[in-house]
Amino acid sequence: MLYHAFKWSIVSPVLHGYLRGRIYGAENVPKLGPLVIASNHASDFDPPILSCSMRRPVAFMAKEELFKIPLLKQGIELYGAYPVKRGAADRSAIRAAINCLSEGWAVGLFLQGTRTTDARIPEPKLGAALIAAKAKVPILPVSLWGTEAIFVKGSPVPRSVPVTVRIGSIIDAPTSTKREELEAVTEQCAAAIHALHDMGR
Repeated sequence: MLYHAFKWSIVSPVLHGYLRGRIYGAENVPKLGPLVIASNHASDFDPPILSCSMRRPVAFMAKEELFKIPLLKQGIELYGAYPVKRGAADRSAIRAAINCLSEGWAVGLFLQGTRTTDARIPEPKLGAALIAAKAKVPILPVSLWGTEAIFVKGSPVPRSVPVTVRIGSIIDAPTSTKREELEAVTEQCAAAIHALHDMGR
């Protein structure tokens, strides 16, 4: 209830009003069951925008340091974030994500692993495919368009720019954790996200 209260009172008005958000493909989102959501990443606004667009709660990993900041800690926990140690082996992040999936959550992951200035995914990481393979859950590719322009360097105020979210079709989980298969599914996912992103506004 608190998650949805925060979403509808703050995140949704910002996305649909201030950022003039458009969402395409919402019918592709399974309403129930564990799901890995893979997206491009260009802004700190991406996690709440992506989560708000799914019409269901989405958990995201966040740096452990963020959970030590008063108010921010409560805010990101309320919105489904879970802590991951910076520089630690990926095992901690994978375990946390799989735990969320086992509870029926959707888990959001950025395919590049970090922000890019043009919202492209030049070097997709295997994390989303690996987690999907271990948890045996499908992957949903999503494109975030326009979020890289929300913040301008040197300005603390987010800009009112148009943002578009395009949700693709489900991609089946890899049948194994063999690197070749993880790479193939990851490339399929990156290609789907780029194709959605190329559609623009």
